[in-house]
Amino acid sequence: MSLKPVDGVAPALGRMAGTRPGSPPSILLMLFGDYWMEPSEGLPSAALVTLLADFGVNDAAARAALSRMVKRDLLSSSRTGRNTSYSATPRTKSILRSASHRIVEFGSGHESWSGEWSVVAFTIPEYSRSLRVAARNRLEWLGFAPLYDELWVCPHDRHEEAVRELSALGVEATPLQATVAASSAPIRLPQSAWDLEQLSAMYEHFLERTRAIHDVLDSTSVSPQEAIVSRTRLLEEWLDLSSRDPDLPDGLLPGDWPRTRARDTFFEAHRALGPLATARVRAVVGAIDADLAERIELRAPEDWRRST
Repeated sequence: MSLKPVDGVAPALGRMAGTRPGSPPSILLMLFGDYWMEPSEGLPSAALVTLLADFGVNDAAARAALSRMVKRDLLSSSRTGRNTSYSATPRTKSILRSASHRIVEFGSGHESWSGEWSVVAFTIPEYSRSLRVAARNRLEWLGFAPLYDELWVCPHDRHEEAVRELSALGVEATPLQATVAASSAPIRLPQSAWDLEQLSAMYEHFLERTRAIHDVLDSTSVSPQEAIVSRTRLLEEWLDLSSRDPDLPDGLLPGDWPRTRARDTFFEAHRALGPLATARVRAVVGAIDADLAERIELRAPEDWRRST
């Protein structure tokens, strides 16, 4: 029995960087974030191509992805003799730090909620599809959802962050802070902006996958290649869940909400896969540069916290 990669997810980290979910650039972002977050040196291109092969990416597609990421300011390249290395750009490190913060803080508990919602209102023409997608991705990452068309709400104090993100796209927005007025007539509550039933089902699916990982680790021999693929896909899916779930206060949620169980299970599985997955990266990099291999990171939640 082997570990099965998580398929069909839409990783929030990839959306923030403008990469296609599950694509080689998205995988590379996850690898840099999990194993090469702090070092300033680059990783050899040959090592990155070999690691992408573990995910079923052929050499030509891997090298094309590296080239595209340089053009899009996600990676920078350097050359020594015939050898090329790639390192994360300041833009990518900022994205990875944001993801690290999300991993550590999401689902960690709430102080008492004031009942006040952050609201942003804006307009984007229907024909500006790419701009609409970019705005949606950035607002969803902040925990917003559309209550009515382009009136987006969030249960946390993030309206200023939302305005900054929209302004960076050239979109004018009006930020508001609001509470729900008492009414005798039926109203649509802000929390209905999210499909909580669907989100709960996603959590249960995630829990099934992580439990399966534990079962396989407990009962069979897992290869380092299987470990790194499963660990990366698991992290992708958790980031996706954290962008879809606005982290609503407990009083707005159905009973027995699965977020805490899923968070604990994710940390356990990610940690359990860590030694084998990290050994794979060290072996691949070490075949080219033994000194660099010694700097490969085995990251855990406490390391993510230091990156925020």
